[in-house]
Amino acid sequence: MSQYRFDFRVYSRLFKQPLLTHYGIWKQREGIIIRLISEDHKISWGEIAPLPWFGSENMQQALVFCQALSGKISWEQIQAIPNSLPACQFGFESALEGFNLSLFQSILNPINQNTKKINYSYLLPTGKAALEAWKKFDPQQGTTFKWKIGIDNIFEEIRIFEDLITELPPGIRLRLDGNGGLNLEEARLWLKIADQSRIVEFIEQPLSMAEFDSMVQLSEEYHTPLALDESVSNLTQLEQCYHQGWRGIFIIKAAIAGFPSRLRQLCRIYPLDLVFSSVFETKIAREYILTLVAELVQSDRAMGLGIDHWFKDNETEFLSKIWKNS
Repeated sequence: MSQYRFDFRVYSRLFKQPLLTHYGIWKQREGIIIRLISEDHKISWGEIAPLPWFGSENMQQALVFCQALSGKISWEQIQAIPNSLPACQFGFESALEGFNLSLFQSILNPINQNTKKINYSYLLPTGKAALEAWKKFDPQQGTTFKWKIGIDNIFEEIRIFEDLITELPPGIRLRLDGNGGLNLEEARLWLKIADQSRIVEFIEQPLSMAEFDSMVQLSEEYHTPLALDESVSNLTQLEQCYHQGWRGIFIIKAAIAGFPSRLRQLCRIYPLDLVFSSVFETKIAREYILTLVAELVQSDRAMGLGIDHWFKDNETEFLSKIWKNS
């Protein structure tokens, strides 16, 4: 039975500006960086980045799990992490796989071994701020932005959307994310507008999880594709939605979805159109997620991992402070 020494650090990172979603205001990302040391003294890193309003455990539950380990964990214990702790499942199994992947020379120096070119989708702020925010990038042909809807009055959001697509250069793709906050009438209106605009790549989760059948119906009525997000926040839900007839896009927040090995298994069984999306994790988790993208994604869609611009701090300096001399 392989045993690993284990330690961890809790972190908190402030956003440059609060992130507004259908769920409310999010001011800082809290998480846990974990370190495993093998019997032959090799080191691997992982990250636990809970998102409880998406169905994962909360920070306190993740912290209690880590504290209970008393500085040691085995392969068997990692595989036995319950489904009620999906962010812990991801954090520990990705760290375990990290021994073979050799993703980091140290916590500060990622080794990106991907040969596949991976494009990012960049999250814009909500409301009118998006009209200026996109200009901070250097958009090229095929650049993808994401904008959240269902937060303000729908007609005000439509006005902003119309201004935004007028300003964006040709060849830009735009994703709209409802976070399950629209009703059926609003979803139909947005889909009609999206079809007419010809700039919207897809709309994420316009309706709540309870309205799955309506989501399927809408996906058949309009040209603009729909993507499931909240409905597939973990891998059990993903498989259920596939069996219930969903053949559209699946948004995968890998850091809270559960064991990566289980995701690979599902991809071998089912032909899944996957888009990986961030939960505002650090590069500790993101470097591993990029290996999953290179392995499992067949399309050339942009991945929703362009989030660095949302944080106040420099990530390398931030990691150095929370784990000195590592």
